[in-house]
Amino acid sequence: MTATDNTSIPGTPGPTASKRAAEAARLRRTAWYRTPRYTRLFALMGVALVGAQVTGEQGTNRDIFHAMRENITGPGLWLWVGACLLVWVVREFLREPVVNAWSTARRAGTAPAERARTVWRRDPRLRMIALTALLVFLVVLPFLVSRHWQQVLVDQIAIYVLLAIGLNVVVGWAGMLDLGFIAFFAIGAYSAAFWTGSLPVAPPFELNNFAVIPIAVITCLVAGVLLGAPTLRLRGDYLAIVTLGFHEIVYLMAKNWVEFTGGTRGASVDRFSIDLGFFSYQWGLDPRPYYWLQLGFIVALLVLFIRLEHSRVGRAWTAIREDEVAAAATGVDTVRFKLLAFAIGASTSGVAGVVYASKLGFINSEFFIVLFSVLVLSYVIFGGMGSIPGVLLGTAILIWLPEFLRDTVPAQDRYMYLGALLVIMMIYRPQGLWPSRRRVRELHMAEEGTAARAMPAAGGRPATTGGDTPS
Repeated sequence: MTATDNTSIPGTPGPTASKRAAEAARLRRTAWYRTPRYTRLFALMGVALVGAQVTGEQGTNRDIFHAMRENITGPGLWLWVGACLLVWVVREFLREPVVNAWSTARRAGTAPAERARTVWRRDPRLRMIALTALLVFLVVLPFLVSRHWQQVLVDQIAIYVLLAIGLNVVVGWAGMLDLGFIAFFAIGAYSAAFWTGSLPVAPPFELNNFAVIPIAVITCLVAGVLLGAPTLRLRGDYLAIVTLGFHEIVYLMAKNWVEFTGGTRGASVDRFSIDLGFFSYQWGLDPRPYYWLQLGFIVALLVLFIRLEHSRVGRAWTAIREDEVAAAATGVDTVRFKLLAFAIGASTSGVAGVVYASKLGFINSEFFIVLFSVLVLSYVIFGGMGSIPGVLLGTAILIWLPEFLRDTVPAQDRYMYLGALLVIMMIYRPQGLWPSRRRVRELHMAEEGTAARAMPAAGGRPATTGGDTPS
């Protein structure tokens, strides 16, 4: 036996064992191009390619590849690539020192934002003053913008804020993916049309638009229970498919049941009016009274929902979202609370539907296509699921962006910008623009769990390469 042959020495691994260990280590190692840092780079390059195509030359009927050749070989592509590379470099290489400095200052209590946050939490008078100032600004906002932006505030931002608040209950708090939320919006709008005598079918008695609101809320609440009851055992994509099917049922009924809904011809709806004998007022074409009315509904819903979030019901929804099996094991009645989430979320759509139909004075089935459900869901995800301030801010920004690009970007391309913004947001800030503290903790714990699983069983070395840092 030679000195180098150690196969017969007990307890000493032979060449075959060493080879297997090296092969196992090689299999555990992640290729550099599969690390999170470079997958984000590849995603941003895809955004740059799509952005250059969207913002470049338009196609022609004579040469269908003209736009593609011009946009790929022109300077626009390099501008998009440079912008995306700048975002990637700042995020991947300059963020870590800033985050470390911020964490150090935060632990020491010297960060200005941390000191301001501490004061904000401990001083209720400061919160009251700030919220009052914000409310006053929102009240006078219509006087500070043009007539076009007043219409945007009323017809889009305020309506979608009402819808996003309701969808946040279902998606953000209870964790149930709903792609048919606009169906409840349609039910609320057609309730307003029916009870004001605007549909081909006469109601038992006609009501004022304000009196229709509680009826529309109850109708949508019942519809939410009817949707939620058969879907209690479904989760994730399966639940999304069922809610999408529910939307299609409502949409096709509104479109094809001409004898009741008027179909695509639609129906005229009376506008809001109030008559107290000593005082009467009729809402007309001026958007400002509608804006203040919607602002009142939004403030009332926010007060109710903030109290609901911190109640026993809100904590039960959070438990179901994080782990439904564990929530049921600890005594949470998941059936009742999931039905409650569907019902309460749908009821806010009833308010939005009545306001929308009364403001426009006309509705038809094409006002409630599935694209609007996807848009509301995008607003909730962009702002931060489960965060009421995030949902409000995300909705306002994503509605403002297409309108801001109205004069510079063709109508068919505006939502491309919206899609690119959502892609970048999901790459670098999946928790949303203004996330809730619970959501931040969940993502942080998930990242820590992923990092722990990435460690090999022996050797204590990370399985990833490429110098990536946790995001």
